[in-house]
Amino acid sequence: MTALGASFVTADGRVAADAIVQDFLLRPTPDGGSGPRFAFQKYALDGTPVEPHLNLLTKTFVKAGLPLSRVFKTKQGDVRLGELVEAVEQGFSHRPQDALYWQQIGWTLDLLSHLHKPGDAFVGAGGVRYELSKVMDDALAALEAADQELLVGMDKRLPQVDKRKQGIYAHSCGGVHFAEAVFSWARHPSVRKAWGARLDRQIDVLFYRLESERRQYEAALQQAPEYALQVLVQMVKFYGHFLEATGRLKKETGWKPTKPQQEAVLKATVLLDAAVKALEERKAFASMTSLKSSQRQIYLDLIGDSCHAANGLELWR
Repeated sequence: MTALGASFVTADGRVAADAIVQDFLLRPTPDGGSGPRFAFQKYALDGTPVEPHLNLLTKTFVKAGLPLSRVFKTKQGDVRLGELVEAVEQGFSHRPQDALYWQQIGWTLDLLSHLHKPGDAFVGAGGVRYELSKVMDDALAALEAADQELLVGMDKRLPQVDKRKQGIYAHSCGGVHFAEAVFSWARHPSVRKAWGARLDRQIDVLFYRLESERRQYEAALQQAPEYALQVLVQMVKFYGHFLEATGRLKKETGWKPTKPQQEAVLKATVLLDAAVKALEERKAFASMTSLKSSQRQIYLDLIGDSCHAANGLELWR
């Protein structure tokens, strides 16, 4: 759906969104629960992760353009997309001091920021009222903290900052989805004005990461050729996410890249293309069936990250 749109159809002929809801939606528990939802970090019978990132699926539906009035037919009755969104809000609990919270909150914030505007509030878990502007201000501060080592490296003009699962690198997908959620909120003029240079710094550090990470991937390919498949998949992951994040920034906020930034985007497309061609040379895409059983994480990454890359390329086309 991310790569091909809301009308994408699964192998059995169902619209993908219908198949996802019909196969994986959980109903509220008898005592009321938190509304219809998907199982975070649980797996289907064949080992497929249902929702590896919290609220990924509901966010995907909304970002794909499905209206909140969209009805899904299930064996237990009809479910509206609006009910899924309401369940996300009702289960929301803001924990700004919790590092693990920030590592998984990006998809939820992307959903909430897409549906709300500055000044909006909603009631979350335990009846707590949340003002989304305050939550997103906290998110910007958390992104700045997670990027601190990269910001220092950028200011010192270091050629790279090593990835050691520290800071932003402790986040899924290198924290790019978290950055996307923060950037998306800046589509509101009042937010852009309030954040000012702080937002510009976060955009700059994402561009700094392009060269910093390129150097490390190229070194890894030279130093550990036996892990070329894993490294190439990581290259597709980062370059694709970079193009998607910057493409969304341009489309959603009206951000206009400088000439060096335009050149960096072009460079990212070339690097992505080279990584895909190298994977094709290793017959990675032609070997998906065997990878599904022998190297399942690579199999899943090739699917998901190829979709983000395709979306990123489309946003810049």
